[in-house]
Amino acid sequence: MHLIIDVETTGLELSDRICSVGMITDDQVHHELIHPGKKIPPAASAIHHITNEMVKESPSFAQSLSAEKIEGLNAPENVLVSHNAPFELAMLQKEGIAWQGDIIDTLKCAKSLMDDLDGYSLQFLRYELRLYRDEEAFFERFGVPIVPHHALSDALHTQMVLDYLLDLADVERLIEISKSHVLLTRLPFGKYAKKRIEEIALKDPGYLKWMNESLMDMDEDLRYSIDYYLRRSL
Repeated sequence: MHLIIDVETTGLELSDRICSVGMITDDQVHHELIHPGKKIPPAASAIHHITNEMVKESPSFAQSLSAEKIEGLNAPENVLVSHNAPFELAMLQKEGIAWQGDIIDTLKCAKSLMDDLDGYSLQFLRYELRLYRDEEAFFERFGVPIVPHHALSDALHTQMVLDYLLDLADVERLIEISKSHVLLTRLPFGKYAKKRIEEIALKDPGYLKWMNESLMDMDEDLRYSIDYYLRRSL
């Protein structure tokens, strides 16, 4: 069984917590607001539009139906699917849930199987892959409105990305990709944005070394790719 999940949070720091959960299992959808145990800052509300007033009467994660559902599915034979799975897994870990099954990270798989795209965010893929052509009918099946950065809406778009990826590779291959590093070919941002990392490693290795030393929150696949091409340039 696949558990497709998306969470919204109070932020991206170590102290931040879940304030919303969206899930899909066996064509059943679930959404729940969660009291995070701390204030939701305006910067986070500006993204997902969840306010402190909205979660005032919501359960803590430990007391939520979401936690009960996830724990019930947390078994080696089940697969958790998420767009940027390390983030969801880290947030669940903070709540005491260590996922036991396999993982499909649709973000990592998209990078690996479609390495020539200009971006890989969920909303970018929504348009790049033309998911918008079918999304209205798909969302209507579940009675869910299309609202970017709403946990359930994002979970449904993750389902659509997964379905697209399954035309490129089978489940076992997606799981394998999700376990490994993806070797990126182009730098996604900075003064050399869209340039080949291999060429930058030859022409300006100091810039790549600076990125590795200075950007502590850099994507793990980008860090791996920079290290790889720097080693090859020696």
